[in-house]
Amino acid sequence: MEDPPFADSGAPASSSTSVSPTARAAGLAGMAHAALTPARLGKVGLFLVSLFLFILALTLMKEGANGFAPLVRDRFAITGILDSLGFGWLCAYLLMSGSPVAATALTFYNAGILNQLSTFAMITGSRLGASFIVLSVGFIYVLRGRDRATSLGMGLLSLAVTGSTYLLGMVIGLSALRAWLPDSLYLHSGVALGPTTDLTFDPLIGSLLSFLPHWGLFLVGLGIMLVSFNLFDRCLPQMAIKSSHVGGVSQLVYRRWVMFLLGAAVTLISMSVSVSLGILVPLSNRGFVRRENVVPYILGANITTFIDTLLASVLLGNPAAFTIVLIQMTSITLVSAVILATAYRPYERSVLRFTSWVTARNRNLIVFMISIFAIPIVLMLL
Repeated sequence: MEDPPFADSGAPASSSTSVSPTARAAGLAGMAHAALTPARLGKVGLFLVSLFLFILALTLMKEGANGFAPLVRDRFAITGILDSLGFGWLCAYLLMSGSPVAATALTFYNAGILNQLSTFAMITGSRLGASFIVLSVGFIYVLRGRDRATSLGMGLLSLAVTGSTYLLGMVIGLSALRAWLPDSLYLHSGVALGPTTDLTFDPLIGSLLSFLPHWGLFLVGLGIMLVSFNLFDRCLPQMAIKSSHVGGVSQLVYRRWVMFLLGAAVTLISMSVSVSLGILVPLSNRGFVRRENVVPYILGANITTFIDTLLASVLLGNPAAFTIVLIQMTSITLVSAVILATAYRPYERSVLRFTSWVTARNRNLIVFMISIFAIPIVLMLL
């Protein structure tokens, strides 16, 4: 063990060496100064800017959602559960992100364009579409000459786990919304945020409405929301993948509940399932994790990915919107917990066999890729 930096270099180190209060205070001050480096302060500032833009974007989308009522109801005929599911799914593909689409579903519900069940289904579709991002990262690695099965495996596994758990969770959640929507789950405190945001953003909204239609406000808000999520991703700490960092926790990947909690924690911190699942692709290519060990991680990540949507429901000040998101989180948590506790091994073997089948032949991969784009289109046409 090295001597403390404030120890007398001329005296022999010993266990009885004491540290004066002045030296200890100096050491703590040095640590605090190191923590407040310009780079770290810059990331804190970037986070605050991204949070401000998120609130601004949601306010604009809320004000402009009514302008999309004729388009959504009449042109696209998005009124039922299946077409809402397909609509959210396709929109997540187009935006390459699920969170803005989930926020859009809440603003549509707040404007009366969608009902509770359709909103629930559209949010589910947004999460199904967001899983495609991880597969896209895998395709990039394939284009760089990496092994196809390894690179695409994590994305396919993410799609398989997300699709199976979210569809089961949707059945449970829709049943709960149909039969039981308790007032006790309403979050009435979110309404208090309304006057604050109105006072801050009303002048800006009035200026924009002087030359933009209401639906234009929604598009501006959607663009700002995409920027806010991009800024938030940039303020996350950069992680260097080194074997020395992974070796100490290598045994944890064999503990399903530990990996489940880890996936939930990483997504909670990053507020992006694309980030928390996307890192699995480089980790898999470098041999740090195997597909057999990440199913619980994906299950956990798919629960806390709703945190930003839950925040959006609070900012909207609509108690029923909060309840919809909360029931969605509860349904996915219930499905994941049952799988981990009672049927984990058969479930794991099933999703791994599926991913192996898709990557075994080019024909299988082509059929799969056509299917994941055709299914949401068919759902919208039903």
